[in-house]
Amino acid sequence: MKLSRRHFLGAAAAAAVAPSLFPSRPTLAEAAPAITLRVERRVIEVLGRAAGAYAIRQPDGTLGLAARVGERFRVRLDNRAGEPTLIHWHGLIPPWQQDGVPGLSQPALAPGEHHEYDFPLPLAGSYWMHSHYELQEQQSLAAPLIVREPAEASADLQDVVVMLHDFSFRDPAEILAGLGRANERAAGSTGSGGHGMGHGAPQPSPGGHGAAAPAVHLHDVEYDAFLADDRTLDDPAVHRVEVGGRVRLRLINAAAATNFWIDLEALSGRLVAVDGVPVEPTEGGRFEFAIAQRLDILLELPREEGAWPVFAVREGDSLRTGFVLATKNGRIARLDGRTEHPAAPVALGLERRLRSRRPLTPRPADRRHVVTITEMPGYVWMLNGAVHGQHAPLQVRDGERVEIEFVDRTSMAHPMHLHGHHFQVVAIDGTPFQGAVRDTVLVPAGGRVTIAFDAANPGRWALHCHHLYHMAGGMMTTVEYES
Repeated sequence: MKLSRRHFLGAAAAAAVAPSLFPSRPTLAEAAPAITLRVERRVIEVLGRAAGAYAIRQPDGTLGLAARVGERFRVRLDNRAGEPTLIHWHGLIPPWQQDGVPGLSQPALAPGEHHEYDFPLPLAGSYWMHSHYELQEQQSLAAPLIVREPAEASADLQDVVVMLHDFSFRDPAEILAGLGRANERAAGSTGSGGHGMGHGAPQPSPGGHGAAAPAVHLHDVEYDAFLADDRTLDDPAVHRVEVGGRVRLRLINAAAATNFWIDLEALSGRLVAVDGVPVEPTEGGRFEFAIAQRLDILLELPREEGAWPVFAVREGDSLRTGFVLATKNGRIARLDGRTEHPAAPVALGLERRLRSRRPLTPRPADRRHVVTITEMPGYVWMLNGAVHGQHAPLQVRDGERVEIEFVDRTSMAHPMHLHGHHFQVVAIDGTPFQGAVRDTVLVPAGGRVTIAFDAANPGRWALHCHHLYHMAGGMMTTVEYES
């Protein structure tokens, strides 16, 4: 059938278009002036209703930014949102004063203010940008940030960049307040934190259905919709592709509080990079996808006209969103917003299989930290027994190999993100292995994950859970270099 066009309001019209998010012309040339990125308000349509959101875009309407490796990140960030904000360049390795964390690297930008950023881009990859101010990320204050190799311009490979979001018509502050009240009630009834181990119904087994596994608490927030390119499956984004074409999916989980399974359905793909960093190719049709992570998946399309949906299924649930890859004459069928069977919880099945193509040079750790994850009644989330602002920084010294072991003593999984560095996953539940190099790793409920990185970017860096409401509940510390 022919897809209807959304009647977005005002500035939302530019964001509703499904084709490439990026212009074909190169950006950020060495001698070029700074590219302006405007933080703006917009209106999108979700389930037939208008909803307020944000955008980060260039003056010509381009959402986000595309650059080439070896160039400089010259950006003027212009705050036109009518309220304070600040943008973090997730996955990039900037000087710490340009990292975009209010109160840590720089003050938030007041309405009408701007700030200029200028640092090198030594590594290609799929990155993204998002607000690190209060709860703005829940309202889609995020955009892609893709750094390509120069050779990609001539490669016979089509980029398809897609961002996933979880969406609520409620104000994020209302959601957070409700979480606190519900957690207090749960603590009063159980005599412990609001999410004790074993809370909730048994969840599906890792195969997606069948025998129950030990229960964990998967979801804090119930959402009205899940979005891919700002759209639901009742009117999905359609990316036009060639018959028999080669496609590189660059998928970004920009959800505030939702882990997904990527389901290629009729297609099979090769996962070639996570969080922008190459891994040994991993074949499959379903991939675990935690909050804030990115997946680069190569597809070889059939040599025939057609349309192929790609789904993102909420973990532990049958709800899903997605988009469509379609040839010029491909027939696009109506898509169901639910799967037949609930998806399994996102765990570390994929993580255990990944091996980096850019591993750290083997050497013993010079310093080791243990970070214990706990919670208190009232929706208080802590690292090493303290909330952000009362925390003791994790000290490192320039040149050290550092290991951090995350120990989760809660019933929820936590996507842990370290700013300013890439790290390698080197152990799960105490079993060592040389895994992926990335910037965000999921620590399962009751589990342990160890990462290693080289301390080579002096400064004061945020280390936090990327579940937005856990971070707002206090779950952030800092890694700070000794002088």
